[in-house]
Amino acid sequence: MTEETGNPAAEETHEDETNPLERKVVSAILYAVDVGDREQLVALMEPLHAADIADLLEQINAFDRMRLIKLYDKEFDGEILSELDESIREEVIRALTPEVLAEAVRELDSDDVVDLLEDLDQAQQDAILEVLEDSDRVAVEKSLTYPEYSAGRLMQREVVMAPEHWNVGEAIDFLRSSEDLPEQFYHIILVDPKLRPVGNVTLGKLMASRREVLLKSLVEETFHVIPVTRPESEVAYAFNQYHLISAPVVDENERLVGVITIDDAMAVLDEEHEEDILRLAGVGEESHISDSVFATVRQRTPWLAVNLGTALLSSFVIAQFEDVIAQIVALAVLMPIVASMGGNAGTQVLTVTVRALATKDLTGSNFWRVVGREIGVGMVNGAVFALAIAVLEFLWFGSPMLGVVIASAMVITLLTAAFAGIMVPVALDRMKIDPALASGTFVTTTTDVVGFLSFLGLAALFLL
Repeated sequence: MTEETGNPAAEETHEDETNPLERKVVSAILYAVDVGDREQLVALMEPLHAADIADLLEQINAFDRMRLIKLYDKEFDGEILSELDESIREEVIRALTPEVLAEAVRELDSDDVVDLLEDLDQAQQDAILEVLEDSDRVAVEKSLTYPEYSAGRLMQREVVMAPEHWNVGEAIDFLRSSEDLPEQFYHIILVDPKLRPVGNVTLGKLMASRREVLLKSLVEETFHVIPVTRPESEVAYAFNQYHLISAPVVDENERLVGVITIDDAMAVLDEEHEEDILRLAGVGEESHISDSVFATVRQRTPWLAVNLGTALLSSFVIAQFEDVIAQIVALAVLMPIVASMGGNAGTQVLTVTVRALATKDLTGSNFWRVVGREIGVGMVNGAVFALAIAVLEFLWFGSPMLGVVIASAMVITLLTAAFAGIMVPVALDRMKIDPALASGTFVTTTTDVVGFLSFLGLAALFLL
């Protein structure tokens, strides 16, 4: 007979493939931490991927996080550090013992070590560099000399290359005899005598070919060489645009110095998409659920202050029509509808435009065609909703002329929203200002001001 212990860690836990961190798993892990049962903690954590463990550390509070790390101790994997959000990574590193940190860092590829070091202070950088082997430390220090957010920071130094005159047999023999191959790689990079990359050969083609076949006869048609100083956003765009799996990185002399793989490029894309969403919402590009109250307030307050200023501008426009509103009370009831419709329409166009700019789909050659399309959409939507609001107004207030006024204002506002939604982010982009960061405020202010001005102005002109 099984004794009832009430211990949640003793309950059978099944890993949910879609959510490995289901509530009972987290509860069991925290119980093991509470009672100091290291053996049970390791058993519960063992099935989890490094990314899931990183998520767990981000979700629990700081006190439980420190206790878990200290109890988990030498089982802590370096991959967890690379998966952690920057907001708590430094805190986790401080909690690790020097021995555990050294072993964790040694397991990482050079690009992951560089990514780890970028967000740490100098003292912590030095502590991590000291535990690396000499060759690894030199490679990482060299990568850190490249500009931030460049291909040099993104690449890994572990490269599999072969002379362009080799055949398949020589390449396979080389791979089998090598002791320091990367854990994961997709291509053999062919180089000339000056170490300049001339082509990629996939491992699939290599293994499917006879030994005497020359490697240069197996090179891929799509081959992109990336300069070490190229911005990582452009690197991610190239991977996405040309469906690259990996790409060699070259220095100023066009010599091979590293390779960028698809997982790193896609991570950059994900980060940029996340930043764009946060910027459009005005909550700060580094906002995270694990941030403190003070940090969150600091990120959001500036944009709330900007929004307050723009709201005051809209209020100033309304104040110019106090007498009109006093005489026709229905205007006060209806004018939020015009502004709200304009704001939502502007946000729709703005979101599509910012995304098109980020993916380089919006260019000089198709700009005016896109502008024409959005204005056409604005006209159609304006006409449809103008008719709807005019009918609604007549049923509500029984004034045909007021219906004409609000319908006209609706058309004007939605046309303005379409035009501003595309022109504002494009103008900011031309001025080298991130359109995701500042466009929303300008677009909503424009639609509010035009909406109120057109509605109240037309009412003053035709109803008084």
